[in-house]
Amino acid sequence: MKITKILNNNAVVVTDGNQEKIAVGSGIAFHKRKNDIVNVHKIEKLFVIRENEKLEQLLSRIPEEHFTISEEIISYAEKYLGTKLNEHIHIVLTDHLSFAIEREREGIHLKNKLLQEIKILYKEEFEIGLWALTHIKEKLGFDIPIDEAAYIALHIHTMKPQGGDLRQTVRQTTILRDMVHSIKRFLKIKIEEDDISYHRLITHLRFTLERGKGYEVHSMDREMLEMIKKKFRKSFECASEMARELSSFHGIDLPEQELGYITLHIERLRKV
Repeated sequence: MKITKILNNNAVVVTDGNQEKIAVGSGIAFHKRKNDIVNVHKIEKLFVIRENEKLEQLLSRIPEEHFTISEEIISYAEKYLGTKLNEHIHIVLTDHLSFAIEREREGIHLKNKLLQEIKILYKEEFEIGLWALTHIKEKLGFDIPIDEAAYIALHIHTMKPQGGDLRQTVRQTTILRDMVHSIKRFLKIKIEEDDISYHRLITHLRFTLERGKGYEVHSMDREMLEMIKKKFRKSFECASEMARELSSFHGIDLPEQELGYITLHIERLRKV
């Protein structure tokens, strides 16, 4: 393989037959020039992705250590999840992390308003995010706020096979947050975010939104629904108000049977 462009000390563009690739390895470009033969024993990763040009631009603009840290996080995530992530992760996570690290060095801290929901909905990905924060501290010597673990979790989740679109994932998580806020306002209670009943509510509301897309239908017979409405009147009123706000602000309508299930979760919260 011959070097066609040096991106930084640890990354070069090479030609392998008729194909252009990006080779990454510690010191792979040390004392090298264009048209030199790359030492294959120094290659740790070889990228053949559709967005090679974007990756080249990114690698030429950010500190080398940021790319190295990102790749170590990606390797850890793939091992932790037992699956390969979409190749786009090498661009989006590296770009995001580099920007986040520079922000923190400048004392700019961005809060993640969806932190609590992400912790619950994407537990494995959030654990990877926490590992990433520890790893960054070990490598760079300073702390990154926990909010960043949630941002990393979203990127990891959407790059999983069938993980979905990042914007859609953020939108759904935002809707879930609004649904919970609606319940809190109605009940006028403080909900402990580490409580198991809260976790169950969040999980149920997530699947409620999925069912709204037609993936699954929850059915409850009329007699059971009427019993729930009478026995847990305030909780059903709370569920109904939440549903009205959901329809008004997000254009999502829930069937009354679904409100019956949500009522049961709200009733659990009231008894905590």
